[in-house]
Amino acid sequence: AYAIGVRLVGSEMCIRDRSYFMKIVQLSDVHFGAQFRDDIFNQVIDEVNDLSPDAVIITGDLTNEGLKEEYEGCKELISKINVKKIIAVSGNHDYRNTGYLHFKKYFPFQTINELNDDVVVVTLGTARPDRDEGEVGYRQTLWLERTMKKYEDKVTILAMHHHLIGIPDTGSDRLTIIDAGDVLRATLDAKVNLVLCGHKHRPWMWDFSNLLIANAGTTSSKRVRGFFENSYNIITVENKKIQVDLKVVGGKRTPLQDITKDYARFEDE
Repeated sequence: AYAIGVRLVGSEMCIRDRSYFMKIVQLSDVHFGAQFRDDIFNQVIDEVNDLSPDAVIITGDLTNEGLKEEYEGCKELISKINVKKIIAVSGNHDYRNTGYLHFKKYFPFQTINELNDDVVVVTLGTARPDRDEGEVGYRQTLWLERTMKKYEDKVTILAMHHHLIGIPDTGSDRLTIIDAGDVLRATLDAKVNLVLCGHKHRPWMWDFSNLLIANAGTTSSKRVRGFFENSYNIITVENKKIQVDLKVVGGKRTPLQDITKDYARFEDE
């Protein structure tokens, strides 16, 4: 959405700089299949439709085993979300059983998504066949750096499945992106504003001032981590200011930064 402010100075009319507001929903780790909670996801559909976002980003593990029937069922449910733009990236579970072949059919995607004149979403593929850990690779990292530098005047969002930096309460970090150092350097060098990740089923945010890294919980899997319930993230962008809120399905909405700043209090809830 855009707005133009107008003020009068004497007999002259001055037009202020254009302002804009955008709302994006991040779903992650749907796990349609054995772990899937159908009642929860149907509630998510209703909540997201009530939010009327400009786009929905799904950061991987849409299916549990990468099977064709799982893709079909997941596609049917996601089609009930009333939004013009759905951006889906694959996760390690989607790549099981050669599921990456089905992913391209059921969830075709663009790597560069200009949501409007001011916000661009770029996706990275981190999943590899029959591997739980993620990898970006030299060529994709180089492409990322060159691509993002073209959009330095915009709000830039990078979406991937695997977490870029370790997350508390998730045990070993061996399943993070194995070339995370190279990817983080490229991300910072390209002045990316926000990175969206999934994979660990644990909501968390790392705030590096010029870079926010928001990790989503699981939207509809039975395997939730820690004290969180099924959840998703709501991202608002207004005049280059980014806010990320965690929304518990059927529950409250809380700024993700508040959870990381007051970790002990939320841990006790």
